[in-house]
Amino acid sequence: MDFYTDLETALFSADINTKELIVNRAIEYCQIKDVTFSEFIPKIQEEPSYSKFTNIVEPKKLPKRGDFSKRDGQLALIHSITHIEFSAIDLAIDAVYRFTNMPKEYKLDWLIVAQDEIKHFKMLAKLLAKLDAKYGDLPVHKGLFEMAYKTNSSVIERMAVIPRYFEASGLDVNPKIIFKLKNYKKSVLINELINALDIIYIEEIDHVRKGDKWFKYLCNMESVEPQNRYIEILNKFRLKGRAQQYNINARKMAGFSCKELLNLGVKKCD
Repeated sequence: MDFYTDLETALFSADINTKELIVNRAIEYCQIKDVTFSEFIPKIQEEPSYSKFTNIVEPKKLPKRGDFSKRDGQLALIHSITHIEFSAIDLAIDAVYRFTNMPKEYKLDWLIVAQDEIKHFKMLAKLLAKLDAKYGDLPVHKGLFEMAYKTNSSVIERMAVIPRYFEASGLDVNPKIIFKLKNYKKSVLINELINALDIIYIEEIDHVRKGDKWFKYLCNMESVEPQNRYIEILNKFRLKGRAQQYNINARKMAGFSCKELLNLGVKKCD
């Protein structure tokens, strides 16, 4: 395969099957023992791939989730999570496509993340179909895309902001959503959504762990202390810690130490 040119096709394509095909081929390519990667200059992506079929609005204009016992509430919730997963596919592909000087192990890690995110998206798309809906039926925001765009020139900032901040925030939120959904377990659809969120939760811990690994690798390359560098990057992008909402156990599983979590503002960590 023409590794980076094919990844560019996947990144810019709005078609999930095109993304999946190329990601699977790219994983196979990276698993070749003595594989080499040619020099490549990535393009700047000015708009997200989903802009081709979605109505992008400001976050405050997104539909309210409402009552999960009703179709509109279920649709708003599932559609919003589906959007996160579609966005995450492109973020994982872009992490490989954009930062060409990173090692093969890094490329393989993020391609496997992209493969997981495609699986998550497809699970959720099936649930949308049960509501006679599809991804793109409701408005979406492009907050994750905008943060990726802002970190296009720095892989260490990308690893800090996307997996270590935003995806880790997903670990904080996911169990709370599941807890609320358990009040509606009489619904077959809600039970299927809970099962999907359980799978996503476990696999997202691994995604954050990969981000943590490569962030610390890059800190070592720069000879900087990771905790201080992380806070510096959060401050640069005006990202708040929200330590009171942290899922401490999940973050520890993903690579955050108690020392760092305490430094970020949690009151207790064992």
